[in-house]
Amino acid sequence: MKNHYYVYVYIDPRNHEEFYYGKGQGSRKTAHLYDSSDSVKNKRIKAIRKAHLEPIIRVVAAGLTEKEALLIEKTMLWKLGKLLTNKSSGHFSDKFRPHNTLHLELNGFDYQNGLYYYNVGDGVNRSWDDYREYSFISAGQGKRWRDAIKGLNPGDIIAAYLKGKGFVGIGRIKKEAEMIKNVVIAKKRLIDYSLKCKNMTDNLNNPDLSEYVALVEWIEAVPKEEAKWKSKSNLYTTRHIIAGLPSV
Repeated sequence: MKNHYYVYVYIDPRNHEEFYYGKGQGSRKTAHLYDSSDSVKNKRIKAIRKAHLEPIIRVVAAGLTEKEALLIEKTMLWKLGKLLTNKSSGHFSDKFRPHNTLHLELNGFDYQNGLYYYNVGDGVNRSWDDYREYSFISAGQGKRWRDAIKGLNPGDIIAAYLKGKGFVGIGRIKKEAEMIKNVVIAKKRLIDYSLKCKNMTDNLNNPDLSEYVALVEWIEAVPKEEAKWKSKSNLYTTRHIIAGLPSV
């Protein structure tokens, strides 16, 4: 009986709306016709019968294991959501996107958080001291570098490397990168703070050349004088602004 499960649907003959999905074997699909409980599903069946009709019952998938049937049932429930009279099942719930979130990009569905190497690029347009003090990272002054930092998503982990020094911080991205003129920290525009790097506002109003800033929660961040490095240890470095690292 391992592959004798099926998934079925109840359809309202008055408007051909699907109003209940279930899984089972044997005569399970017709058992609801004899259920006397006061459920939303049974109220719908009573209303159909009051119109001198019967629900249309159809099997939509057959020859399934119980696990396959549960997954298909959950897929159908997710697709129609609140249009159904089913009580929500916990089976496979964590595998499905929450309802009413199609306007959002969600971690685990639209992207997976990653672990990234980030090249601080301490110099004319940015300062590690500012990054530490105000909890952000930046890149820009060109499309290539803008696009690199805009590839980071909230929840991504970065390992910050300062050329010639070593690794200076581990952080978690809190907010995706945007033009520096739009960045607000503690209800104050970032460009209104007394930043050590005075050139971060170069090309302030140019979407292609502006500096782009991503807010960060520093898990650990040290002064550049305390950068972590060990020669000939095969520690990863690259000239790229951002590079993916294998997560374990």
